[in-house]
Amino acid sequence: MINAIGIVEFTSIAKGIEASDAMAKIADVTLLIAKHLCPGKYMVLVSGDVSAVRQSVNAGVDMGAQHAVDHFIIPNVHPSILPAIGGGNDLSGVRAIGVIETYTVATAIEAADLAVKTAAVTPVRLHMAFGIGGKCYSVLTGDVAAVKAAVAAGSELAADKGMLVYKVVIPRPHQQVIDSLK
Repeated sequence: MINAIGIVEFTSIAKGIEASDAMAKIADVTLLIAKHLCPGKYMVLVSGDVSAVRQSVNAGVDMGAQHAVDHFIIPNVHPSILPAIGGGNDLSGVRAIGVIETYTVATAIEAADLAVKTAAVTPVRLHMAFGIGGKCYSVLTGDVAAVKAAVAAGSELAADKGMLVYKVVIPRPHQQVIDSLK
């Protein structure tokens, strides 16, 4: 079971690779994802106990300096978040969908985690800056009221960081729209 996750997102691929090495060496963490993103960014996602993740993320931010564009540490990540990054959560019985679109991967994951902790929703997908100009989005599903509450909480977090692009809640989405999200 993953206790905590942390991410650092960089505007430089070379700096991101250099920082990922430092992040892995400084603390007992697991590198979950270390890869390039559109447009020319790099992200490092680590997991471990809270203190190790904090130490690793702090090292990445320090090393990244002006190239570190966003970061977070989530001490008790919701168990549905990591499967959603791979698009692995179920889409059956959809009553409403909510979408939170952000400028960074870090904010998208952080907003989705807060959203699922706020209301009884399931994150269906977290799309991370691949082929969409560096933007990211999360798709949530559940009852209309729960989706509204979750999207409000997650989008408020993103807006407070200056990273919200757009948010929407769609009650009773058409089946073709649901199918397109798989």
